[in-house]
Amino acid sequence: MAQTLERLTRRTDTMQSIRSIVRTMKTMSAINAAPYERAAEAIDVWRDTVLDGLHAFLRCHGALEQGRAENPQRVLIVMGSDHGLCGNYNELLAREVGRHPFAAIAQIICVGAQMQDALDGEGITPAVTLLPPANTDGLIRLAGQLVTRLDQMRARSRTGDLAAALIYTQRGAHGTHAPVAQALLPLDPEMLAALAHQPWESRSLPQVPMPPQDMLAALVRNLVFATLYRAAAEALVTENAARLARMQQAEQSVDENLEELKAETRSVRQSEITTELLDVITGFEALKGRAKRQKRKEGQDH
Repeated sequence: MAQTLERLTRRTDTMQSIRSIVRTMKTMSAINAAPYERAAEAIDVWRDTVLDGLHAFLRCHGALEQGRAENPQRVLIVMGSDHGLCGNYNELLAREVGRHPFAAIAQIICVGAQMQDALDGEGITPAVTLLPPANTDGLIRLAGQLVTRLDQMRARSRTGDLAAALIYTQRGAHGTHAPVAQALLPLDPEMLAALAHQPWESRSLPQVPMPPQDMLAALVRNLVFATLYRAAAEALVTENAARLARMQQAEQSVDENLEELKAETRSVRQSEITTELLDVITGFEALKGRAKRQKRKEGQDH
């Protein structure tokens, strides 16, 4: 009985230690998500500024004529996780990649070692795997690396054309999140048409000091950078949210196990006390009977 009680005590101590770790990870997930959320909001302001610049360019030079490339180099960029404990986060993204029209013919740029494992599970081999950001400063590094790689791929393409898409996890209503696929290059024709037809509200007419081709290339590059930065920040927010939800489930499961262990420990301790009391009562009764027999024997001798 003592061994059983000791074993239950050890299991309870271990479970309490696990609960402490889970609670710490839960807190860290909530704290880590906040800077990336602020970074996503900040880059939205920068993206709006770039769109204002593109609007000014279109106001000066008219709508862009985007020809349809016959055989562009196709690229898929997948923003995944480099760490575990976030459920099926990467597996859902990998399935979204498998459903994308580019999947069979595109070069895939993977972000995150866990994401690479999930893609391998779907039979998809990425061309390159990059490290995700470790902090908000890393968002600039990652977005810059991706823009550089896209430029290199465009230069190596036979036709000089590139069709790129982005797959990442985006927040939804009521704390949900789901994978989304977003076209990256070429720029959305509907967006360009809307900017071209949007009236210029300022009294001052825009001026473009650079050669038109250089200015357009700079605007497109900055717009792609902002989109990649935003997607990376959003992916890290949702990754931490998924990990937080996972840790909340784990904490609830640990609490339930702790309650069961405490109830079982109380039951075992009560049984042990009852057994000890019965032993005392049995011993007392035995001594009492022995004393009676001794007195009876002494009476018979007299």
